[in-house]
Amino acid sequence: MNDPVLTIVVPCFNEEEVLPETIYELHQLLIELIKEKLISNKSKLLFVDDGSRDRTWELIYKEGLSNDYVRGLKLSRNVGHQNALLAGLFSAKNAADCVISIDADLQDDIQVIREFIQKFNEGNEIVYGVRKCRDTDTFFKRFTAQGFYKVMKTLGVDLVYNHADFRLMSRRAIGELERFNEVNLFLRGIVPLIGFHSTSVYYDRKERQAGESKYPLKKMLSFAFDGITSFSVTPIRLVLLLGFVSFFVSLLCGLYFLTLKFIGETQTGWTSLITSIWLIGGLQLIAVGLIGEYVGKIYKETKQRPKYIVDIDMFNMGMPKLKNSPNDEELIHLRQNSMEVKELS
Repeated sequence: MNDPVLTIVVPCFNEEEVLPETIYELHQLLIELIKEKLISNKSKLLFVDDGSRDRTWELIYKEGLSNDYVRGLKLSRNVGHQNALLAGLFSAKNAADCVISIDADLQDDIQVIREFIQKFNEGNEIVYGVRKCRDTDTFFKRFTAQGFYKVMKTLGVDLVYNHADFRLMSRRAIGELERFNEVNLFLRGIVPLIGFHSTSVYYDRKERQAGESKYPLKKMLSFAFDGITSFSVTPIRLVLLLGFVSFFVSLLCGLYFLTLKFIGETQTGWTSLITSIWLIGGLQLIAVGLIGEYVGKIYKETKQRPKYIVDIDMFNMGMPKLKNSPNDEELIHLRQNSMEVKELS
C-alpha cells in the first residue's frame, strides 16, 4: 500500500497566541511522519480561519507563503467551530486519502496521530481520539460533560464517550458526511451514523498552552442543547408525558376538593390556587419554548442557506511566493483564484 496522503485540519478562531507554536509542532510531526514513511510527502496542514478578529489569518498567510506544507482557508465570517471544521474537511477531501481534525490549542495529544495512521492502514475508515480520563477538567466541567453523555445515551443518541472532534476520517467517509445536508449538524452524533469500520485511540489530554478557551459555559450549554434537539424528539415526548401527568393530577385534585365541598370542609386557599396557576403557566411556557426550538430548526432547514462561505482558499490553488505580509492587491489576487477554483469544481 502506498503511503497515504494526510491533511490535518485545524479550525482557528482568535488563536494568535497559540498559533505559532501549533504550526511549529504540527509541522515537525508532519516531517517526522514523512521520514518514517507513514504518510506521503504530499501531505498538508490546513488551518481554517473562522472569521478571527486578531492576527490569526495574517499568521496563517505568512506561514503559507514560506512553508509548502501549510495552507490556509479563510471564511468570510465567523460561522462556528462545527461549520469551520466542515469547511476544512470538505476542502481537503479531494486532495487527501485521510483527514485528521484537531483543535488549535493542541490539548489533544498529537503523538497519537501515528496510531491514527496505523489504524487507517489496517482498514479503519474512521478513528476516534478518546480521552482516557478527565483529570485536567474542573469538577463542574467534568460533571456536566459526563452528564451530557449520559443524557444523550438515554435519549438513544449514539455517541463515542469522551470523544470530541479529534478524529481521522477517510476520503470515502467524508464523502458520505457531505451527503448530510441539514444545517444543524452535530458532528459527534453524525459521524457514528456513517457506519463504516471504525476504532478508537485513547490518550491523555493536556492543559491549554496559552490563550482562553473558545468554549465558555454559555457556548457549551448551547452546543449540548443543539446536540440534544438535533438528534432526538424525546424532549417533546417528555413534555407530552408531563402534560398528561399534570392533567391526571389536576383531575384527582379536582375530585378531592369536590368531595370536600360536599362534606362541608372547604376553606379558602389562596396559596394552593396561586401555586397551581404558576405551575401550570410555567409548564405551558416551557412546552411552547421547547416546541419553538424544534420549529426554529425546521425554519432554518427550509431556507437551505450555505453553512459557510469561503473568502480565500490557499489549499486548492497555486500559492504565490511573496515575501511581505498580505496587502490589498495580494488578497484580491487570492480571492480571484479562490473563485476560479470554486467555479472549476
